[in-house]
Amino acid sequence: MSTLMIGVDVGGTFTDVFVLNEAEGTARVAKVPTTRPDQSGGFLDGIRREVSALSDISVVVHGTTAGTNALLERKGAKTGVICTQGLRDVLEMRRRDRPRTWGLRGDFEPVVDRRNRLEVPERTLADGTIRTPVDLDALRAAAKTLQDNGCEAVAILFANAYANKANEAAAVAVLREIWHNAHVSASSEILPEIREFERFSTTALNAYLQPEVSGYLARLENALTSDGFEGEFMIVQSNGGVMAVETACRLPVRTALSGPAAGVIAAAYIAQSAGFENVITGDMGGTSFDVSLIAEGQSMLSPQTSIDFGMVVRNPMIEITTIGAGGGSIAWVDKGGLLNIGPESAGSNPGPVAYGLGNTRPTVTDANVVLGRIDPDNPIGGKLARLDVDAASQAIDTHVGQPLGLSTVEAAEAILKVANSRMAGAIRLVSIERGFDPKRFAFMPFGGGGALHAGAMLAEVGIARAIVPRYPGVTSAMGCVIADMRQDFVQTINALVDQLDTNALAEFMQAHADQGLALLDAARTNFQARTLSFELDMAYVGQTHTVAVPLTVKTEAGQVIAPARAEIETAFDTAYRATFGRLLHNGVRRILNLRSAVTGQRPKFDLGTLAPAGTGRTAPFGHRPVHFGDRWHETALYERLALPVGSVIQGPAILTQPDTTVLIEPGLQGRVDRFGNTIIEPVEKAP
Repeated sequence: MSTLMIGVDVGGTFTDVFVLNEAEGTARVAKVPTTRPDQSGGFLDGIRREVSALSDISVVVHGTTAGTNALLERKGAKTGVICTQGLRDVLEMRRRDRPRTWGLRGDFEPVVDRRNRLEVPERTLADGTIRTPVDLDALRAAAKTLQDNGCEAVAILFANAYANKANEAAAVAVLREIWHNAHVSASSEILPEIREFERFSTTALNAYLQPEVSGYLARLENALTSDGFEGEFMIVQSNGGVMAVETACRLPVRTALSGPAAGVIAAAYIAQSAGFENVITGDMGGTSFDVSLIAEGQSMLSPQTSIDFGMVVRNPMIEITTIGAGGGSIAWVDKGGLLNIGPESAGSNPGPVAYGLGNTRPTVTDANVVLGRIDPDNPIGGKLARLDVDAASQAIDTHVGQPLGLSTVEAAEAILKVANSRMAGAIRLVSIERGFDPKRFAFMPFGGGGALHAGAMLAEVGIARAIVPRYPGVTSAMGCVIADMRQDFVQTINALVDQLDTNALAEFMQAHADQGLALLDAARTNFQARTLSFELDMAYVGQTHTVAVPLTVKTEAGQVIAPARAEIETAFDTAYRATFGRLLHNGVRRILNLRSAVTGQRPKFDLGTLAPAGTGRTAPFGHRPVHFGDRWHETALYERLALPVGSVIQGPAILTQPDTTVLIEPGLQGRVDRFGNTIIEPVEKAP
């Protein structure tokens, strides 16, 4: 019987694999370089390192950056748009914003070229009335033109299709008969929500990603099944849930920020199990540093995200702030003599200078190597036998030290200081600037490089302590195994509360519930529970910005019963007062959208199975000089995975393991809890 659950997270530099044996209650990890341009090579290599027979695997869950990379690098498919007459340039006009605040010119280009944005006669009014039925002959002519232009995907974007999808549905039915592949997206299917630009942008980006993402997932699925895999293959969504491959191929826009979202899900579960409800996560990989905040055990969901300027995705996503400060981020001195870190990254190939693969410009990892914080004889990832310390030193001296008049060591310290400052700024952005006191939070660093900077974040931001997970380098891959299956739905209501048709609201709720539960039924996964949640986007008449109003909804015999108008008014007053501290006297309440979520809660594994067994080894296996601040310290080296529960390690110390390096700076100590996490805190604050 298949008993292995595999989580795979593909990052910009490394591909991480987490293997959970449910029967034995054991876990194994692997970290291999990400392969480019086809990421499937590293994906399969990582699994095969830990699993001899793919037929032993019951579930593979994948957190992918394929969609995100395609958007950021503008490497999606050549896409066409068929839209309502007069709306050809909505994608280009956006919200009348611009890439640079100052100046009269901008250089933004939509992912769909203007010659491939074609108009057809049709018109639906805002109340859902069809004034002009869609001209299907014009539609066929537009489709032929787009095919002749070499378009691989097409998006149907009709005005007010959220209010009545009849015109779009008629167009899509015809288009799917004559289009040469399955890559057809319609705004009423992707985002039946008011506001033209956001709906058009999300749908166009979905079409732009379909050939790339569906092709990538098909290659993965074929490679797995050809090697004997007969289990279930699922993909992590940006909202922290998982979906079937079929759904991901149809809605690839939901995979943007998929990998980082999995890491936040794992962090929330690990922290909550360890007794920490408030956590700030910091995922430091080779390319970026991703920060997210978890308050009272709940990650923050954002209804809308800009992947890059003008690339707006209106879909629930875990709020993640990303900066270019990963281990592979390149350090450089600008014309004004200022030291900068990133956003350019050396990636996995050629990687940092110390990798010896051809890069000559120093990175954050090179600074850590030169300062003794990374063991050059045991690099993570398993591909390299040794890191080239001399080459890293020379690169730092040439590109940073000499321009700034610093010694090699001083230049390396400067690189880390700038990198740490940027990382601390990202943490302040998600905490202090949003009204959260970082002293009430613990910092959870993960990714290959996060645990090297934990002490610096405590000092820079004032966070009380850090929690380093048992396997920080593969936390996002672990999150793939933990994540629940979730489906989100939205429908514009656009009605005043005192005029609301509660029966129509109940019908929308029921439709969302039925669709979501059907998707759960189609999955081969066992669920511990299934939950429905509903909320309304509401505001007073005259206001643009809405507040999220959670609803308490009852079900009887599988039927959803919508709340009464008075209950909705009370729920809105509670949410509005909590957000703004007051209500508007005689304000008229308005409902804009209904948002629904159907979640299948997957079984969670006991984190105690990851804890070290027995007495282990508490003595250091060696010492190495490591530079902190302005001098070298003789630093004890420990095998982290061998440290028993309850061990207390005084800094300065380095804890080594295959997927990362944990740095405990002078004045700090690390304590191993019952789950194998290492709690890093100032010595005077330790219990």
